[in-house]
Amino acid sequence: MLWMFLSVAAQAQEAGSGFTMVEIWEHSGAIARIVILILVLMFFGTLFTAVERQIAFNRARTQSIRIASEIGKPMSSGDLSAALKIASDEQFKSSYLASLLRAGLAELVNGISADNVHNASAAVAKSHTEELAKMRRGMNILATTGSTAPFVGLFGTTFGVINAFQGMATAGSGLASISAGISEALITTGVGIGVAVIGVWFFNYFTFRAEKVGDELTSAEADFLAWSTKLLQTRTK
Repeated sequence: MLWMFLSVAAQAQEAGSGFTMVEIWEHSGAIARIVILILVLMFFGTLFTAVERQIAFNRARTQSIRIASEIGKPMSSGDLSAALKIASDEQFKSSYLASLLRAGLAELVNGISADNVHNASAAVAKSHTEELAKMRRGMNILATTGSTAPFVGLFGTTFGVINAFQGMATAGSGLASISAGISEALITTGVGIGVAVIGVWFFNYFTFRAEKVGDELTSAEADFLAWSTKLLQTRTK
């Protein structure tokens, strides 16, 4: 987005129009400058959040796939201590699946009983909620940017129009007397809309990924409860 505005400014300068980003900034009022700075901060905050969330999702997904392949054997044989050791390994600390299994296995490792299976069920449900909340961390930043950036831009637009009329009143009628205010108004609107679009795109993308994680956790929770119930039935025969 910033590259687009810089390109437009460079083309305008080459054409000799004098309508450059520097001149717009110089003729902008204090309110419009504050609005532009706020929008720039929102833009970089959105980018930072998106990069951080992408890394977090990829790391959690990769580690969850790995632990699923490693923990299957000890769980199938009923070796709870070995399974808990794998789930507690530092190499899986970012895995949402490891956290869910670790919570459940910690309740079963001291003995298989109806009470422990019930406690494991509660622990797994709690872990499910906590891990889903972790995956949604930072989403409020994206949602706030997507919903408020256009209004922040329009706030600057209002004062840009005011500056345009002030220029007209001071210098008389004519395009030259109002061009600074109009350009100030348009640039804040454009930046606000651009930042909002990016925020909404990222919000929708990471919401989709969080929903996929939620589906995986729901499936893993159901599988764990079925496995622990079957284990209880086997050992109480």
